[in-house]
Amino acid sequence: MGNSLKAIVAFVPSNECQKYLLEDLEEMPVDKTVDLSGRQLRRLPLHICSFRELVKLYLSDNNLNHLPPELEQLQNLQILALDFNNFKALPLVVCTLKQLCILYLGNNKLCSLPLELRLLQNLKTLWIESNCLQYLPEVVCELSLLKTLHAGSNALRSLPTQLRCLQELRTIWLSGNLLSEFPPVLLDMPFLEVIDVDRNSIRFFPSLAHLPGLKLVIYDHNPCRNAPKVAKGVRRVGRWSEETPEPRKRSGAVIEITLDEKPSPPPAAKPKPEAEPC
Repeated sequence: MGNSLKAIVAFVPSNECQKYLLEDLEEMPVDKTVDLSGRQLRRLPLHICSFRELVKLYLSDNNLNHLPPELEQLQNLQILALDFNNFKALPLVVCTLKQLCILYLGNNKLCSLPLELRLLQNLKTLWIESNCLQYLPEVVCELSLLKTLHAGSNALRSLPTQLRCLQELRTIWLSGNLLSEFPPVLLDMPFLEVIDVDRNSIRFFPSLAHLPGLKLVIYDHNPCRNAPKVAKGVRRVGRWSEETPEPRKRSGAVIEITLDEKPSPPPAAKPKPEAEPC
């Protein structure tokens, strides 16, 4: 009943209704964090923008599709969560928050990202999963400090070659896209530690053994006939990983290797990506 009432109240723009949704949040919390997730908000209350020392603002799981220009006053903001909303375009005011280091934009309706995103040169973690992206916006390649990129569950078919410019990038999540080949640019990124291409349409994997920083590669649920070769100590999650040998060729034919014993259970579910601390 509480959530239903909030959903109804969210349509009413009066100050009294907004105060109900905010549960009397009138002053900035001591921890400089405001969490308004799941409040059925359709607009950001303007007085939040007066909390100029605010460091973390969570607006996940609301009904937002725009943000007020007054948000620019939050120049100390480092974490902004806008996931699970109704944004069709990233509000440009977000690109004025130059201290941002973590930005959550997943589960919206974004088809592109603005060029102004390049202004966020302190950004280290970017989540753009579960949107409507058919290509990875090249502006992402200008975020020189980016360490974690989560672009899963879109409609990506390839990656731009400029991605190799991100020398700080350590983790890239690309599961649930439309990749038909392993992105060649990733072969030129020796500092990558985690590569996730689960649930794509990749039929062949090149060797990844030359990537010295690689620690984990997730390639399950692809129609592949080989596993990516990796250096010693690198964990693979997918068919023919450590627990199950891949097929080998003999006289042009592919012969499955059989084991005397039943193979061990598949590895545990892949780890969920964690945001980098600021």
